[in-house]
Amino acid sequence: MTTDDGLRPVRVWDLPTRLFHWVLAATVIGSVVTAKIGGNAMVWHIRLGLLVLALLVFRLAWGFVGGHWSRFAAFAYGPASLRAYLRGDRGPGGRFDVGHSPLGALSVFALLGVLAVQVATGLVADDEVATVGPLNRFVDMAVGLKATAWHVHVGQYLIIALVITHVGAVLYYLQAKGRNLIAPMWHGDKRLAPHTPASADGSRPRVLAAVLLALGLALAGWIARLGAG
Repeated sequence: MTTDDGLRPVRVWDLPTRLFHWVLAATVIGSVVTAKIGGNAMVWHIRLGLLVLALLVFRLAWGFVGGHWSRFAAFAYGPASLRAYLRGDRGPGGRFDVGHSPLGALSVFALLGVLAVQVATGLVADDEVATVGPLNRFVDMAVGLKATAWHVHVGQYLIIALVITHVGAVLYYLQAKGRNLIAPMWHGDKRLAPHTPASADGSRPRVLAAVLLALGLALAGWIARLGAG
């Protein structure tokens, strides 16, 4: 329904994207906590890491076939767009205010990239105590040790820094600019101009998302069995 200001609710974040966001957040937090606890908790650390792998596989595919604003093409901005956004430009048709802004897009790609590297290094890691990644036996010892060093030190703190930066940016937009970025990621809608394209969020894309997630989980399960073999 269009309101007096000419805006109407538009579905920006489809349900699969929203579930991915919140499940990934909880999984990453759980991964960090279990790593800090160590000991028997490392079993859960590995399981959570494999879940992150499945989620990343899903998001990679969803970036090409998901809802309009969840596709990488919708927020693959160039340097010119980033400079324009930093100058206060809202983009063509206010596009920067709909899905991920150019600055937000950088944060998303950085976090996904660092998480991918973190998962990859974890799969081949060996702490030389009790925890060995499921694919460690397929790499040289030197590679495994270098991967472990990255995973335990650089990668871990990069993820923590990116998460803190992300949360800080969300709070800044809420307090300084009056823009609530949390609510749309919860219920999916933003009040936007009527001509704004909406993300498809019906039963068919949700079934497709479930299939893609199942494939990601199947890959993670296969990798886990390789480690047990």
